[in-house]
Amino acid sequence: MKVSDILRVKGGTLFTVQSDEPLSRAMNDMAEKDLGSLVVMAKGALAGMLTFREVIQQIVKNGGQVGNTLVREAMEAQPLVCSGATDIDEVRRMMLEHHARYMPVMDGTMLMGVISFYDVAKAVVDSQNFENTMLKAYIRDWPDASSSDGGNAKQ
Repeated sequence: MKVSDILRVKGGTLFTVQSDEPLSRAMNDMAEKDLGSLVVMAKGALAGMLTFREVIQQIVKNGGQVGNTLVREAMEAQPLVCSGATDIDEVRRMMLEHHARYMPVMDGTMLMGVISFYDVAKAVVDSQNFENTMLKAYIRDWPDASSSDGGNAKQ
């Protein structure tokens, strides 16, 4: 399974924020839309990722206040990225190794979407459930080798 398979199922909705916007506005958007992350853009290109982890770290750094902090001061400036062709097992390994919960999906310099650790876990579980269903159906239809028709009868 590839990242493009997840994006196809997930849909194309993508939420972004500009790097020069106030952090407070980004926080409001995240809370209002129930988002765990925003892709940070600058001059039409990926500039970073803003997640609740970065927001909380910045607030702690500011003594419990957001103040006049800009998104670029809080964001992860070099987020882990992948492409649509990246295998899900590789994405899972990368996310676990780097403690990343969200990963932008890029096609060259074009942002294609964002996948979350939840998206990856759901895809793996859905794939395993499908495989289990197919295996159970196969076992249920297993031919009886001792039958008189040469093992072609169904139980």
